[in-house]
Amino acid sequence: MAEFTVNPKRFDPYKSFKFRVRWDGRYVAGVSKVSGLRRTTQVIRHREGGDPSTSRKSPWLTEFAPITLERGVTHDPEFENWANKVWSLGAGLGAEVSLKDFRKDIVLELFNEAGQVVLAYKIYRCWISEYEILPDLDANTNAIVIEHITLENEDWERDPSVKEPAEPSFKKA
Repeated sequence: MAEFTVNPKRFDPYKSFKFRVRWDGRYVAGVSKVSGLRRTTQVIRHREGGDPSTSRKSPWLTEFAPITLERGVTHDPEFENWANKVWSLGAGLGAEVSLKDFRKDIVLELFNEAGQVVLAYKIYRCWISEYEILPDLDANTNAIVIEHITLENEDWERDPSVKEPAEPSFKKA
């Protein structure tokens, strides 16, 4: 079977540098790094008394690894606003968490070199478990200030509505 059904002449896999993150129906500005989507299913080992000295294996609980998003610090408050829904100073005893809306579903889209969406993943029931607004600051480095959030999530799936697009061809003039 061809690796690319719509574009059978494409040989190279997709690159990891063109992607965008959406939540609340809009793209989040400046996200420059997203950790991988990973799930792990625990194994239950078992054997019957008459079995040889080997065990059988069955699946048990599945866990979805946290996802980290990073971006350069700007005046866009999206990370901070969401992080404040999980814990907000001065909200009052018992009201530190916004139970109504601290979770969000997000979408991670991957693009090809021509800027076409080629894959999308829906990530469900995310909430921020870690928020870093400022990294270590050092007057002797030449780096930008990066903020990051760590998202706990309860499931993710590939969006089946996103199909392999026909890639454009460019003709020389």
